[in-house]
Amino acid sequence: MSATAPMAQTPASEDARPGEGAQPAFGHHVGAGVDVTHGPILYLDNVTVSFDGFKALDQLSLAVDDGELRCIIGPNGAGKTTMMDCITGRTRPNRGTVFFGSTIDLVRMTESQIANIGIGRKFQRPTVFETLTVFENMELALKTAKGAFASVRATLNSEQLDRIEQTLIRVNLRDEVWRVAGILSHGQKQWLEIGMLLVQEPRLILLDEPVAGMTDAETERTAELCLSLEGTHSLVVVEHDMEFVSSIARKVTVLHEGSVLAEGSMGRVRSDPKVIEVYLGR
Repeated sequence: MSATAPMAQTPASEDARPGEGAQPAFGHHVGAGVDVTHGPILYLDNVTVSFDGFKALDQLSLAVDDGELRCIIGPNGAGKTTMMDCITGRTRPNRGTVFFGSTIDLVRMTESQIANIGIGRKFQRPTVFETLTVFENMELALKTAKGAFASVRATLNSEQLDRIEQTLIRVNLRDEVWRVAGILSHGQKQWLEIGMLLVQEPRLILLDEPVAGMTDAETERTAELCLSLEGTHSLVVVEHDMEFVSSIARKVTVLHEGSVLAEGSMGRVRSDPKVIEVYLGR
């Protein structure tokens, strides 16, 4: 969950598809009903996004398996953020398809609908509620996920309290539960926002530069956290810190000029002459 919900951007369309239309084919809460029996949990096919003639994405195609931890790297302007914007409904492609599971067309859904079906995104800058305590941030994330913002002060049941506690343990914030979020370190704010996503039990999590600005110790702890989520969640991690990527990567996708330049293990990507030329060699 992000504390702010920017309005969707619609690029100058060649033949853009409408934002209204298909509704989730299952209940309001998380992505338990996502059908992945016939393909990956996330699939982008020939996605093109143009802004005033500039192609931020150029026939981008990639697939992420259920439970996979995928790292996305590439130089500035490669299309990484635009790709995540397309997945979360913030930007609509001019062409191409974006599917969650085998049946849910994300291009035809709003940002709120996409969040409600089990896709969570953490932006680069932490967007927590700084005047609230860590617990209150988690409580708000949990209740908003259930569509009960108006009853945020209602008493939590034991299952909800336990979910918050276990999530705080997982993100290394159990001892900070009653601290005001605004006085947390930068890394702790990043963990809190990840915790606010996890308490909603998303099926797919998008992390945008999660270790930017962190200390070495915080970066190491974040790597452990990402690896602990693999299998129970699908993760797409966009990051520039190659040491961090190397510590968590199973499969790496390199973007360049809006398209996939290379894909494979970190070792394979590091040795690819094209990747060295446009990114790693700089």
